[in-house]
Amino acid sequence: MIRINLSSLAPPKTKRGRRGAAPTVTVPGEGPSTLVMTLLVFLVFAVGMYLWYRAITIETTRLQQDLQKAIAENQRLADVKAKYEASKRKADLFERRVKIIDDLKAAQKGPIDMLDMVATTVNKTDAVWLESMTSDGKNVDFIGMALSPDAVADLMANLRKTGAFKSVEIKETSQDQSIKEVQAFKFELICEIGLSGKVQKQS
Repeated sequence: MIRINLSSLAPPKTKRGRRGAAPTVTVPGEGPSTLVMTLLVFLVFAVGMYLWYRAITIETTRLQQDLQKAIAENQRLADVKAKYEASKRKADLFERRVKIIDDLKAAQKGPIDMLDMVATTVNKTDAVWLESMTSDGKNVDFIGMALSPDAVADLMANLRKTGAFKSVEIKETSQDQSIKEVQAFKFELICEIGLSGKVQKQS
């Protein structure tokens, strides 16, 4: 008969006392922990937000600078436009004045007999233009325009100096409201023909 000692097959007993640390068992294929992944995602998100905010800030600063430049350029152009319009208004006003003077000169009329004398007298008087000259054989009526009352007085004095009239009287004078560009006075003179004045009768 064969006898087997089962006690010899049992594993050896460990000594009592401090237990050894449990061995670390690594499971193949296990990745980083959830906390590490969360922190990594948060870090990537924070970096992305910072870069996005920085880009927005830089773009906002650039746009503000461009806006300030545009405002300054617009102000400069507005000043240039205002100066141009002011110069143009002055030029237009000057042209209108010249046209008015030319029109007044073109509208001058007068008797043939006294035309040279009257033309010479009027040319010697500044800022005065005649529109018409009529005569009934005894008197000559002058209707014209002047840029001031003093110019009318100068014309009357110059007509008296010609010796062609016994008297030179002002019949009417008033400011012409129809001409806005310049100050103009419409006047009417009545002159009594002297002995040396030979005037063809006008209707």
